[in-house]
Amino acid sequence: MADASNYLAFTFRVNPLQPGCEILIAELGEAGFESFEETAEGVRAYIQKKDYSDACLGEVGILQSPAFNIQYETREIETENWNAIWESNFNPMVVKGQCAVRASFHDKIDVPFEILIDPKMSFGTGHHETTTLMIELILEMELNRLRVLDMGCGTGVLSILAEMKGGRNILAIDIDPWSYENCIENVRNNGCEHIQVLQGDSGLLEGETFDVILANINRNVLLNDIGTYTKALNPGGKLLLSGFYENDLGLIEKACRSQMLKPMKKIELNRWVAVKFIN
Repeated sequence: MADASNYLAFTFRVNPLQPGCEILIAELGEAGFESFEETAEGVRAYIQKKDYSDACLGEVGILQSPAFNIQYETREIETENWNAIWESNFNPMVVKGQCAVRASFHDKIDVPFEILIDPKMSFGTGHHETTTLMIELILEMELNRLRVLDMGCGTGVLSILAEMKGGRNILAIDIDPWSYENCIENVRNNGCEHIQVLQGDSGLLEGETFDVILANINRNVLLNDIGTYTKALNPGGKLLLSGFYENDLGLIEKACRSQMLKPMKKIELNRWVAVKFIN
């Protein structure tokens, strides 16, 4: 019997690609899909098998739109096959010539910050545009002895970089059990000593305060939790957000303005956006 924590991978062929892929990813995120990668023909999307039902795709309106021709195939990714899948697609990457993300089976890369990541069944190797954008923002910051929150930490890439940049008393949180376990392993493999990893959601932030909050999650979760992040942000603290397209930036900015957060910077990569606000 297949493990209930296995993932389903949906490979969508989209015509026209844009804005089809952008709309499809947004709607799949609202329907419960966790992670996405754009392909030459469309989108590949992942959802935990236990969270999927036929009703999920019924919520994706673009699939019924006459303006787009979208076909898809589905396959189940069993736990024991996951490593072979990501190893075959995982190449080392370097951001701004300063931060490298590689697997343990890759050769060492001579950069100021080198992060070892073995993703297993979690997501966040650094190859997705939003992770790359967040890394870029962190590289620009001085984190010496600051308290940092990495919300939706995935494999722990951002938490690990935050410690390498001098952050202390770092809290990494993810609701997904695979990400929680994998983050612990990656934190250990990178020799980090100042990162605590918890499984859960923003409810864990009650009574906590931070100098810097990193949240690379999907648009709907961000919109729901920006108020909670603001409450946990120290005066003068920085909030870094990503996980959404440029088309959604207006919604994110409106939610942040309602919390009296001031915009500091915006960067983009392939229509994905990362923004920094100050409390």
